[in-house]
Amino acid sequence: MKIVPVILSGGSGTRLWPLSRQALPKQLLPLTSGHSMLQETLLRLSGVESIESPIVVCGNDHRFLVAEQLLEIGSKPKAIVLEPVGRNTAPAIAVAASRLLQENAEDVLMLVLPADHVIQNRAAFSAAIAVAAQAAKSGRLVTFGIKPTVPETGYGYINGGAALASCPGSFELSRFVEKPNLETAKQYLASGDYYWNSGMFLFSPKQYMEELTQFAPEIASKASEALEQSYTDLDFVRLHEASFKECPSQSVDYAVMEHTRNAAVVPVDIGWSDVGSWTALADVLDKDDAGNVTVGDVYLNGVKNSMVRSEGRMVAALGVENLIIVETSDAVLVAHKDAAQDVKKIVDYLKEQGRKEHEYHSRVYRPWGWYEGIDAAERFQVKRIMVKPGEKLSLQMHHHRAEHWVVVSGTAIVTKNGEAEMLCENQSTYIPIGATHRLENPGKLPLHLIEVQSGGYLGEDDIVRFEDTYGRS
Repeated sequence: MKIVPVILSGGSGTRLWPLSRQALPKQLLPLTSGHSMLQETLLRLSGVESIESPIVVCGNDHRFLVAEQLLEIGSKPKAIVLEPVGRNTAPAIAVAASRLLQENAEDVLMLVLPADHVIQNRAAFSAAIAVAAQAAKSGRLVTFGIKPTVPETGYGYINGGAALASCPGSFELSRFVEKPNLETAKQYLASGDYYWNSGMFLFSPKQYMEELTQFAPEIASKASEALEQSYTDLDFVRLHEASFKECPSQSVDYAVMEHTRNAAVVPVDIGWSDVGSWTALADVLDKDDAGNVTVGDVYLNGVKNSMVRSEGRMVAALGVENLIIVETSDAVLVAHKDAAQDVKKIVDYLKEQGRKEHEYHSRVYRPWGWYEGIDAAERFQVKRIMVKPGEKLSLQMHHHRAEHWVVVSGTAIVTKNGEAEMLCENQSTYIPIGATHRLENPGKLPLHLIEVQSGGYLGEDDIVRFEDTYGRS
């Protein structure tokens, strides 16, 4: 029986701020290797028997980054489904299941995987999928239970039951347990009957939709309706916005797994982590003799059991222990390891203050490339812009700002009020307020330029688009 990966890539990863942000969340970042977490999730499936092309479910704002990252690793998805709003895992899985049933793919299993987990033992993971597939073929909704190594209080737990005689390696799922206190977690660990809830599942789309219809009928109907009224936009499947917004927001655990009589668990020891905090990330990375994890331009002296990460500037630390230090171009985090779970409070503060450091990095990615703020003050700001080979910005105009462009490297075609001109290195042009204009890279190398904006209002919402390759309004 074929297995279709369903990759859930809709999270925001607020506990890994300032690296993970709303516009560039942790699943799209290279945290443990040269590949992003999303890419790693797909690459580790290469050895799984009967694996098919994936269905990826993500938010609208991340669609171009997701598509580009799949392209980079040669992954051709069955579909990239765009959620107009986040509605948790049960509706997202329902949309993917409905998509497969639309294709009359009843002879397949869905392997549901979050896009932001670490699995270090790929061979053991592949073997566990084969075990789970036997149980799923018999009508079970299978979850993977992680064998606990410490009394972790940050995870939900699964209580395993009797072994399934017909499916060696699989067990009845007795119950789900919420995140416990420390004493209870110690009891779970000592008993040997409890596992961490991984959030990974394997079942047939038909079985899932039947169970969802029984226990959460509104989710089943609204998710199916959102897919039935969806439409294709470039390479993306856009769900019907109104229908999906009416869908209750609920996890698959609450909606189905806690109620069904057909649940099973496959216990696994695969080097798993949900990388839910900076300390969790540090635990899966290589350490020096003093227990430190370092990334980037870092100098340490007398430092122990710390994680220090630089994204650009040099970071030096002296004589400290048990710290998390993360530097980005516009924010620096310094936290004791014991407070790593409280990083979300910083994000909440930024939201309350109306700031943007939780949403965007200083470098903002667009389907055509990226731009990065360099300097800003009253009535002006300076940006670096990179346009990928063969790409172009929308045909647009601004009501409140003029722009000066200086080409640093590469070749640009600049269209102003219908007239095109070619610019090469060290050449420049001026875009007056109200002028219709477009920037294009006709070359085979990236185009880099400096943009100086001036005017009474310099917000990104002062853009009127007349034509856009990427379908943006």
